[in-house]
Amino acid sequence: MSGKASTSKPNIGLSGSDGLSHAYIQYPPLRCNVPGSGELFYDDGNKLVLSSTSDQVFSWKVCPFDPLIDPTADSISEGPIIAIRYSLDTKVIAIQRSNLEIQFWDRETGGTFSHKCRPESESIIGFFWTDSQQCDIVLVKTSGLDLYAYNSESNSLQLVQAKKLNVSWYVYTHESRLVLLASGMQCKTFHGFQISSADIVRLPRFEMVMAKSEANSKPVLAAEDVFIVTVYGRIYCLQVDRVAMLLHSYRLYRDAVIQQGSLPIYSNRIAVSVVDNVLLIHQVDAKVVILYDLFADSRAPISAPLPLLLRGFPRSSTSSQSNGRESESSDSNVLSSHEAVTYSNTWTFLVPDLVCDVANKLLWKFNLDLEAISASSSEVPSVLEFLQRRRLEANKSTRAVTTVPVAKQLCLGITRTLILEHRPVPVVAKAVNVLVTSYSHSIKTGNYLKGLKPEKTSTSVQNTGAEVSAIETDVIGKSVIHESMKRVDSGSVNKASTVSSLDSEDDSWSANPKHNSKAAHSAYVEQSSLQSGQEESQLTSAAISPDEMYSFVFSPVDEEMVGDPSYLVAIIIEFLHSANSEKIRVLPNVYVLIIQLLARHERYAELGLFVLNKILEPSKEVALQLLESGRQNAQARKLGLDMLRQLGLHHDYVLLLVQDGYYLEALRYARKYRVDTIRPSLFLEAAFVSNDSQHLAAVLRFFADFLPGFKNTSDHNRYCRILNEMNSPITRE
Repeated sequence: MSGKASTSKPNIGLSGSDGLSHAYIQYPPLRCNVPGSGELFYDDGNKLVLSSTSDQVFSWKVCPFDPLIDPTADSISEGPIIAIRYSLDTKVIAIQRSNLEIQFWDRETGGTFSHKCRPESESIIGFFWTDSQQCDIVLVKTSGLDLYAYNSESNSLQLVQAKKLNVSWYVYTHESRLVLLASGMQCKTFHGFQISSADIVRLPRFEMVMAKSEANSKPVLAAEDVFIVTVYGRIYCLQVDRVAMLLHSYRLYRDAVIQQGSLPIYSNRIAVSVVDNVLLIHQVDAKVVILYDLFADSRAPISAPLPLLLRGFPRSSTSSQSNGRESESSDSNVLSSHEAVTYSNTWTFLVPDLVCDVANKLLWKFNLDLEAISASSSEVPSVLEFLQRRRLEANKSTRAVTTVPVAKQLCLGITRTLILEHRPVPVVAKAVNVLVTSYSHSIKTGNYLKGLKPEKTSTSVQNTGAEVSAIETDVIGKSVIHESMKRVDSGSVNKASTVSSLDSEDDSWSANPKHNSKAAHSAYVEQSSLQSGQEESQLTSAAISPDEMYSFVFSPVDEEMVGDPSYLVAIIIEFLHSANSEKIRVLPNVYVLIIQLLARHERYAELGLFVLNKILEPSKEVALQLLESGRQNAQARKLGLDMLRQLGLHHDYVLLLVQDGYYLEALRYARKYRVDTIRPSLFLEAAFVSNDSQHLAAVLRFFADFLPGFKNTSDHNRYCRILNEMNSPITRE
């Protein structure tokens, strides 16, 4: 990473959240400035930013992003540095010294050796480490790819395989495990290889589209015009066409590369980032960013072009002070005005969501303002679907861990607002159905896990059919999956064990049921799809459970709403209908709330119909609430008692009969169903309160006959004495 000093003036949006934008970078940045250091390098395989001095290399771990992290240092020898990359196990440092030589350092032993290529026929363009079982490191040369195994014992590289091709330049991301090699006069002919843990897959050769200029000259494609991005587990190649002012999109499959359409651009310099599967197209010259969600069928942007904000930037340099570890550095963490320029010409964009100011040696992380995005659209179901697809919690403060994802909070707030504003029931029903469907899908795919730290998964190339079930996808042919994914069988991949989706059109991120239906898939041609696993520091789910719907939507709305409960009851019924369609169990608290709403306004006839028609799922909690409401209505109490009996809750049923004074009926029921968990004293006390000596005698006789050892208890002696006292006046007469 290198660049010229910035000459731009600060643009709008530096004062915090005063401006309008859907994307931002958060102050403070990660400072990568070491006295005496040269340019910065990025090791995307290990997510490290590297800076070297004459005899040391300093590294900062940038995933998870922490602007206050301390660097680690390794000693190296002096010499020119073109590129630095650590091995994936971080035991070896590889430094490209020239276009002919790469030097290797063993960090444990301190051993070193150099690998050189033939100067007369080829030169090294670059290199990268892999997690392939066949090789450890790949050298990209003008003559093609050389795949080597690293031998630490002999301090040498052993050639495993060579791919002979003419190469002008290349693009590679560790996230996709994909390398694209450019060749030809215009550098628009590409060969692709995916080098993952289980196999090496060669993609078909393809050519990128380039419009001709008015002078009929043939433009040459540059490396900075091609981007490999991974969204929703799919790998795309994006290509800038400056003549046509378009950004062409290509979907990469095992046996085909298919153009997916084009997006308009408004700047000669374009950069691409991916934040939580949202595509950020940076129009660098125009200093704006456009957001796209490629999951949706439409290629329309999420929003209009808006500036990138710098949030948390102090309004005056005197208001910010260095603290803790920052004070140990000679540099203050307070930015000067020229350091706070967004879209400076010294910005270098890093995969997938970072940008480095190489002149000031600052590293920033892009974030989405989900609240601003959701507020910019009036299509509530679409907004909820978008929010439900968000899984990574944007860390606005890397020191604080939020317990509830922002996307989930927004979904709950939007739904509450719809109900409180008394929007039409069908409108609210659609919104609720989006949330229920998304929750159901997340449960089936195993994504409803908060704070899950997944195993690192490499990309996978899969042959997938058109028929995909909600939980498991049949895979035809070979699959390339990371070796750590032990739960993958030979013929199918359980989506719950992977982060990436398996089919070109079916995704575990879906919040729309149409993407899960077999009918929707049958229209697509069966193709083999090149997929990507994703390495995330922490996954969170925006899916909302039925219990959360009760706690954060229905219950708060009930407290705020006044008047006729019919509207809220209708909304809850729509929620129950959606849950039933998805076969999701709803906890009793939702049904209890319906009973409370109807009983509060004496709608006992409707309540009876709800019970008889099984709209209210029978449970102990529902039965007890019916009994509670039955204090003002005998029919409701009878419904509660009947429900207890139907559920086989004999103990509770007998206890309630005793409390209602029907202790003899309770005794007969207890004998029939062998209920022996209720203390005899309760029956005896109820008979005594009735002041009927015959009933008391009958109860005593019952326990004496059917409860062994009862005659020796204090209860027997006490109530026999009471019975004698009750009968004594009759005896004297």
